[in-house]
Amino acid sequence: VGGGHGGGGGGGNVQGLAKGLSPEKLKQKGITEVKEMEDEQVRHKTEAIILEVALSILAGRGFTYDIPSRASSNQEYVPELDRIVLKDATKSRAFANTSSVRKATITTRVLELVHEIVSKGIHITKRDLFYTDVNLFLKQEESDSVLDDVACMVGCTRTSLNVVASDRGVVVGRVSFMEDGDLIDCTRMGVGGKAIPSLVDKITDIHSDADFVLLVEKDAAFSRLAEDRFYNEYPCIIVTGKGQPDVATRLFLKKLKVSLNIPILGLFDSDPHGLKILSVYMSSSKNMSYDSAHLTTSDIKWLGVRPTDLNKYNIPPECRIPMSDEDMRAGRKLLEEDFIKKNPAWVRELQIMIDTKEKAEIQALSKHGFQYLTYDYLPRKLRKVRAGLWLQVCLV
Repeated sequence: VGGGHGGGGGGGNVQGLAKGLSPEKLKQKGITEVKEMEDEQVRHKTEAIILEVALSILAGRGFTYDIPSRASSNQEYVPELDRIVLKDATKSRAFANTSSVRKATITTRVLELVHEIVSKGIHITKRDLFYTDVNLFLKQEESDSVLDDVACMVGCTRTSLNVVASDRGVVVGRVSFMEDGDLIDCTRMGVGGKAIPSLVDKITDIHSDADFVLLVEKDAAFSRLAEDRFYNEYPCIIVTGKGQPDVATRLFLKKLKVSLNIPILGLFDSDPHGLKILSVYMSSSKNMSYDSAHLTTSDIKWLGVRPTDLNKYNIPPECRIPMSDEDMRAGRKLLEEDFIKKNPAWVRELQIMIDTKEKAEIQALSKHGFQYLTYDYLPRKLRKVRAGLWLQVCLV
């Protein structure tokens, strides 16, 4: 891969600071933000929390955790940041209360496990964490949720707790980087691409001669483009989170943007679910709004597939899917979201989707041929992009 763009592995500055909102101003606005921490910092923080618990017990008061609330009512879209953030409301989790005793116990156990992990300087998966105490956690959703609570309590990103998800995202195309001392060339990864590692902080020295990043919603479209070596004709980096993206994929996408400073174009299904996934990359999921500063890449351009594309590219009726009642509710709910309302072009497209009650997958383009996506649809879109006609081809 050539060296047209390059960077360290950066990304240390959060978006709030980049847009002129200092930590003090964020605090004044009642916004809860977390930061990346070293193992030693996390260890000290967890010890301080448990010390407070011990002192409270010795004083005969039992113990209660005060945890930043991650409820929807404590989340807000901030236009200046262009992402969803967590506000400063907290909730109490008392050991002496029958309604919260189990959650308080799980919280204590997760704090203990995190302390052990960072003290040893190792990383484990969320599944590993669950299996350390199956009888207590019962379901992985329980330990996963409390893990996010612990990150909020400590004030660090979830990855700083050294508990990661299994690899899910994939990258292929015109980019190379060092991964924990090994050189990775993503033009030589075959049709399957390179798995995006859970430990994104191990990626450094990113170099690329790509003109843009193509962010693809689904694995099927990614595989088609990888097998056709689309990145050779149109110098690009192709990334997919295989549906709802994991933390590592979102971190990796942001690292590419910060390091290379090239456009990111989104290729998603023309349905409310696809648009919701795109919004997770851009403005965060509500579940992880506390860490939105590190996980979001706000300036992604919606290349397609858009509702107006269905007629423009002659997608036949049999390849269009009637929207269910659930789809319609999801679409109307999206229209009420602030990050949608701020973009009139998105509102128009979403309104067309709701009015026609039709949705379509990227694979609907295959009606015109299995390689139509590679050799016709995307080239036609990108010719306009190269001509500088951003507003005609991309919804920004």
